[in-house]
Amino acid sequence: MSRKNALAAAVAAALTLGTMTVVAAQSTAAPSGSAARPGAGAQAMSADARAEAIRTADREADTVAKSLGFGADERLTAKDVLVDTDGTRHVRYDRTYRGLPVIGGDLVVHYDKNGKATGSDQAHQGAIKVAGTTPKLSASDASAAAVKHAKHVKNAKSETADGSTLVVYAAGKVPVLAYRSTVTGDGESGPASREAVIVDAASGAPLDQYELHQGATGTGNGTTVGQVSIETTQTASGYTLTDAAHGGTIVYDAYNSPQSNPRQNARPFSKTTNTWGNGTASSRESAAVDASYGLAKTWDYYKSAFNRSGIRNDGRGAPAYVHVDNQLVNAFYDDNCFCMYFGDGSSQNQNTPVTAVDVAGHEMSHGVTAATANLTYSGESGGLNEATSDIFGTMVEFYANNANDPGDYFIGEKLNMPSGALRRMDNPASDGNSLGCWNSGAGQVDVHYSSGIGNHFFYLAAEGTGAKTIGGRAHNGTTCNNDTFTGIGRDKAAAVWYRALTTYMTSTTNYASARTATLNAAADLYGTNSQERYLISKAWAAVSVGTALPDPGNGTPTPTPTPTPTSSPTGNPNPGNALTNGGFEQGTADWSQSADDITNSTVQSAHGGSWYAAMMGYGSPATESLSQSNIAVPSSGSPKLTFWLKVSTQESGYAVYDTLKVNVNGTTLATYSNADASAGYVQKSVDLSAYRGQSVKLEFAGAEDQYLTTIFLVDDVAIG
Repeated sequence: MSRKNALAAAVAAALTLGTMTVVAAQSTAAPSGSAARPGAGAQAMSADARAEAIRTADREADTVAKSLGFGADERLTAKDVLVDTDGTRHVRYDRTYRGLPVIGGDLVVHYDKNGKATGSDQAHQGAIKVAGTTPKLSASDASAAAVKHAKHVKNAKSETADGSTLVVYAAGKVPVLAYRSTVTGDGESGPASREAVIVDAASGAPLDQYELHQGATGTGNGTTVGQVSIETTQTASGYTLTDAAHGGTIVYDAYNSPQSNPRQNARPFSKTTNTWGNGTASSRESAAVDASYGLAKTWDYYKSAFNRSGIRNDGRGAPAYVHVDNQLVNAFYDDNCFCMYFGDGSSQNQNTPVTAVDVAGHEMSHGVTAATANLTYSGESGGLNEATSDIFGTMVEFYANNANDPGDYFIGEKLNMPSGALRRMDNPASDGNSLGCWNSGAGQVDVHYSSGIGNHFFYLAAEGTGAKTIGGRAHNGTTCNNDTFTGIGRDKAAAVWYRALTTYMTSTTNYASARTATLNAAADLYGTNSQERYLISKAWAAVSVGTALPDPGNGTPTPTPTPTPTSSPTGNPNPGNALTNGGFEQGTADWSQSADDITNSTVQSAHGGSWYAAMMGYGSPATESLSQSNIAVPSSGSPKLTFWLKVSTQESGYAVYDTLKVNVNGTTLATYSNADASAGYVQKSVDLSAYRGQSVKLEFAGAEDQYLTTIFLVDDVAIG
């Protein structure tokens, strides 16, 4: 066996231990099979059944860790279990290293209905190893560093002198020992805003920062829902705003308790009659009615659409507190207390309470995210966290079908904000701050603004392009690439996003990985060659994330194109083809290679025939060259080089780490990288008009950095 094939076989063996087939983090591979899985939807589970499923997953944790190649210092703890109606199971684990929590160490393991593991999605691919767990900095030093590096709050201070927790930070490329600290100060949520700051335990250098109050920066109108029916509980002396039909959700009056302790003065709403509020902010009950109604509709939406019973899918309702603080134009979900807080607004929005239906749906959906993918609230994952809440807050508004607040794709449009709404999903950039198209700086933008990329994607996936009126408001689906297409409908788009969130996304998922997660989800729900999956890819391309898949045509599978023969049995070039053995079916004939790139190994698949070139894939610094000389470029017409390329990588995002360059006579004409990862082969074309009539040397030159693996597969090369 050649060195290169031996390496590929070793990698394959490492990724298939026992019955566990490991999928690279945020895998670009589509689920196997072209048809939709009829059972690709979550089944309802009782609290007892869910608890037992989690206990079973915990008992399997050591075996799972070993099969994934994790080290002896790593332990897994089951966080949640999702079971599809066909018995397929998805287990979400958190990870520790020598007893320390691992930030970015979470993963999801997938099992078929027979209990056989079929793959995994990992926030950090593979085993974690750090030099040691003894920090150079003390906890108090780390707290001081956190205060210094806080960027979301002003006048920051540490909650306690030794309030920093030692962790392993694996959300970056290389895991490091770190401290996680909580600081408070003046911020978006008011004078008691809280921020998590993660610093290197050796140097105190900042690694990450994110807000702990995940909230919409706005408010709701206490009269937005009008006259509605709400669930209450009768007591010996009257009634309370306790919703027994939705997990015992209780709405409390915070009596303007400060954000630092919103429950300080709180007590449940109660009265002798069962009529609540007067439709204006003059009654403290009016905001409570909006909150109770919005949270109930959110619960009902998740139950109706996805068989989900509450935030944590355990049938338990989260308490809600209205009238928090003074002049607070905000609402937020706090996973530490499993509760939601709503402010009363300020003069900025005519003192409108922050309790509109889409706001309630937005905040409760932060809880769903925390219970599933737990998307880190910074960088691109933070934007996806906010987008998820906007998406499902919007879906709740449509589901509620309230005449006073009809469904639309405006966020917080009933909050009397000066701009008319907090955000727009059809045109995020209209507010002057939000991003509607992905760019390389998206991870450095405030998460409420980078959410615009995900919001824009969802709108286009659901509604398509063009102008239309929705909920009485003008919408216009424009794209970043001037493409036009129809949508798949908001219910299907939401189903794709929910499955991606609960089944494939992890804490470090970025926009490129979210594209992969939604394509996998669409394949599960509607089929690999479905029109729905194709249009999901179109919507991502329309916001500058990846490229569109080939059109399957009316939702039917597209046959694999028959590759153009590149050489005859005698080895002579076919007419019109100026290059020999372009399909590699004659092995290494006519090619020069610096490594054993040309192969017929079954570890990977060819585009046509059984031979192909597999370049790179070391996960360490390396270069390779594959070339052919004395190629006659046609002297007329518009000659071009065409070839089929498949890129598989463990890298994430659009930063370029590993490359494949196309060189002609030593000049680079095209460069491909880990950022061009694809689910299958994609045809590439390079213009050779400048070399018309010349004899040239064609070279594919690969280069890989010292960390994660990227493999470039090349096949069916032709010049004509």
